[in-house]
This record gives sequence, C-alpha cells and structure tokens, in this order.
Amino acid sequence: MNVLIINLTRFGDLIQTQPVITGFKSRGHQVGLVCLSNFASAAQLLTGVDRVFSFHGAGLLAGLDQDWRLPVRDLDEFRRAVFEDFLPGETVNLTPSLSSRLLAYGLTPEGGTTTGFTVDEFGFNADTSSWAAFLQLAGANRGASPFNVCDLFRRAAGLDSEGNELALAAPSKEALDRADNLLSGKDGAGQGFAALQMGASENRRRWPVEYFRETARRLYEHDGLVPVLLGTVNEAELGARFAEDIAFPFIDCMGKTSLTELTAVLSRCRVLLTNDTGTMHLAAGLGVPVCAVFLATAQPWDTGPYRAGNICLEPDMDCHPCAFGTICPHDEDCRRAVTPEAMYVSARALLGGDPPKRVVGSRIWRTATGADGFMELESLSGHDGSDRAIWIALQRAHFSAFLDGRTLSSPTGLGQRLGKAMREELSKTLTSARDMLFLLSQQGALLRVNPRPQAKAKFLASWQRVQNILSSNNRLNILALLWMFESQRQGEDLASLLSVAERHLGLLTALSDDLA
Repeated sequence: MNVLIINLTRFGDLIQTQPVITGFKSRGHQVGLVCLSNFASAAQLLTGVDRVFSFHGAGLLAGLDQDWRLPVRDLDEFRRAVFEDFLPGETVNLTPSLSSRLLAYGLTPEGGTTTGFTVDEFGFNADTSSWAAFLQLAGANRGASPFNVCDLFRRAAGLDSEGNELALAAPSKEALDRADNLLSGKDGAGQGFAALQMGASENRRRWPVEYFRETARRLYEHDGLVPVLLGTVNEAELGARFAEDIAFPFIDCMGKTSLTELTAVLSRCRVLLTNDTGTMHLAAGLGVPVCAVFLATAQPWDTGPYRAGNICLEPDMDCHPCAFGTICPHDEDCRRAVTPEAMYVSARALLGGDPPKRVVGSRIWRTATGADGFMELESLSGHDGSDRAIWIALQRAHFSAFLDGRTLSSPTGLGQRLGKAMREELSKTLTSARDMLFLLSQQGALLRVNPRPQAKAKFLASWQRVQNILSSNNRLNILALLWMFESQRQGEDLASLLSVAERHLGLLTALSDDLA
C-alpha cells in the first residue's frame, strides 16, 4: 500500500518524522512525503522515503490575496500530480494547522483513509484518534508533555511499537569529502572535534555564547577536541562573539555548509553541544552523542533527542519550563543557571568519562527507551524524586492508557511519592471534577428518557463546570482541553457524549485512586 505522510512544519519536526516513516516501511508499505518546498532538501536525509512532493505553501497563500482562482488551480494540479505518481491508500497528516488539514482532505482519494489531522465534509476539524488530539493540545501546555514528539507522531499515525528509533541516512561520499576539506589540518591535538550549535529559535532559548566558549576551552585543553561552530549565515554574529579574545583553535563552519554537508561535518565530530535545535535532532539521527540544554519554554521531555544515551540539561528552577507567551519576571535567569561546568562534565560522560556529577543549578537527564517503547529520561542529578518528574511519570502511565482507550487496572504507586502539598492540590481538583462528571452522567441518563429544556440546561451547565474545574489547575489544564475537544465532537449525539464522559470519568477516578 502507498502511505502518503504530510508534515508541513520546520526542519527539526521534519527530521522527527523519520520514526513514522520507519514504522510504515516495517509494515511493508511504500512511503511518500509531502513537505514544504523550503525544507524539501532535508528529505534526502531521511531513509525509507520512496517519493517526495514539494509543496509551495507560502506561494499558494500569497496568491489568495491576488486572484484566488490561481492558487486553487495550482492546488488542483498538485493533487493530480500526486495521485498520478503515488496514489495513496492511506494519507497520514502530522500537522494540525487548518491548511494542512484541508490538504490532507484533498490528498485522500475516494476509498482511501486519512489518519491524524483532517477535516470532515463540512470543513470542521476531525482528528482520527485521541493521540492526534493530544499531540495538538499538549504542545501548548508545558506541564503536560510526558511524551517525546516522535512518540506522539508515531501514535497519531496509528503505529504501535514500530518505528521507535530515529536513524537517518548516512552522508554521501561527496558530502564527507567536503566536510573533510573544511576540517582538514585543523585537528591539532589529534583527538577529534566537538561541534557547537549556539543558535536557537529564540534568544531566550539560547545558552550564552561565553558559556559555549568556556566549555569549548575545557574540551580543547583537557580532552584535545577542536571546537567546530555550526549554524546558518544569519547566526554568524554568534560566531564572531565566540572568537573574541580566544586563545585556542576553532573551526568556523557557520553559513558554509548545505544540509547534507552539515550532516557530514556532524558525523566527523565526537560530540555536539547544542540548544534545542534541528541540528540536535540531526545529530541524534546520525548517532552522534548529544549534550543539549533546554531553556525558557523548551524541555527535554517532549523535544529531547530521540535516541537513548544522550544527555539533556535544564535549569533547576521552579519556574522552568515557562509558559508560551509569558514575559519572564526573572530577567531570563534560566539562561545562566546551567553552568559551563555542568555542560563540560556531561560532555565528558558522553566521551567515555565518569557519569556527570551533580552540579548546582542544573537538572541533568539521560535519554533512555522505556519498557513501553517510548523515549524517557533518567535523572543523573538526583531529580527523579522531584514532584515534577513524578507527576510526568504519573501522567505518562495514565495518559498512554487513556489515549489507547483503556484504563490502568491498578494504581502505579507514583502518587504516593508526590509531596503532600501537590498531592492534596491535585486530589482536590480531581475529586471535584470526578464528582461533576458523575453528576453529568446521571443527568444525561435522565435526559435520554425525558429531554425537557430544563434538564438539558442543567446537563450543559454541568458539562461546562467539568471544564472549568479542570482548567482551574494548571497541571490538569490538558485534561480540560481534551474533555472539551472530545465532548464537542460528539455534541450532536448524546449516547456518544455519555460514552466520552464515561472514559474521562475512568481516567479521573484512576488518577484520584493513585493519589489517595
């Protein structure tokens, strides 16, 4: 069968599509990929892709402001070209935007199926699973990210255990020759290279240049590794700052490599020091050891490198990670909380040294593959007993069961490890929401027998109160969003709505029991 995967997002997310591709290939399918034209070159880094279709999304949207008939014509031509070359039996859309949903609808032929994000025949959002809904909703809720994005992609695509690895294509000989030319004669100590990716999507998510420089100095002086600066031409200013008053050699590759050449340069390095970037995912896919720092809204639980054995650092601050769209009241202190010492001891561990010691100001995690096949984090700094880590583990256990359509048969025991204050806070909200859901179910049963306007008004009021109760607690807001999303989808069918209520009641009861 032909499986057409749609991912209209940026470079890093496109790289994170690899496990989905691998999963469908393991089932014996042919795989096609639709990606934005400006990231089409990244498709050659992926393995198992039989067809690539470059989509000029920006051009189509711009054309709507001039003559809407022209982009409609172009879109129809794109659809015909895809169907003529690669008629899909299943169309998998991993991008929840409206434009991508409409594209997925158009790229599903008669008799084909759509998985992930799409629209119905009336143009309303139609997610094909609870995992897809969670993927969309959890991204904006920093306290509800117990799953790596790659695992969410896999489950939203309808995969089970297949594809739980990120293995990219090896660089070509031509790319390796170009990399060797860039690096030739500059490995003065003969011990190899350490790659540095100092840029990030936002300044507040960027570790200070002087911290990168100090870590690089230690790696050169103590371990003989020559630093190699990676990044785009637009990040060259960071490289200039790195070079100020420097007393050791380095190689500046910023703006000097294509994507394939970047892959080759990375493959020649013994370790990558980086922010949360697409380069981080690229290195993980190549098997290059990664030491990544996660600042501001970034956190390793959801966007960390998808390969076991890498190290992630984040500031040991109560406010981390911060919510999207908020202004930091602490002058972005998190950027300076993770010290060069913490990064250096972590890099040394990846190079074969002792496990990193605990460093004040940092949480240090090592990526691992859990028993469920999902990526998880192991604490190397004693933070596995923190309320945040325990709560994430608790969510992971209950949410995975719920999203699979089942309920845990017995408590995990994790709830008892939470601090008293947090446990009582969560218990209070969960109990209130559970009781309201039970009332809602009773009101719904009566409404089915006697659909009076007064009974309907009470039912709708209880439905809204469930959402209000859950959203009042930031740690449970994801459940409020899931409740609203799934219940609204069944708004025209009382029996289906009551079935959704029963599922959510089971989840809230299981969570409450775990905290009791």
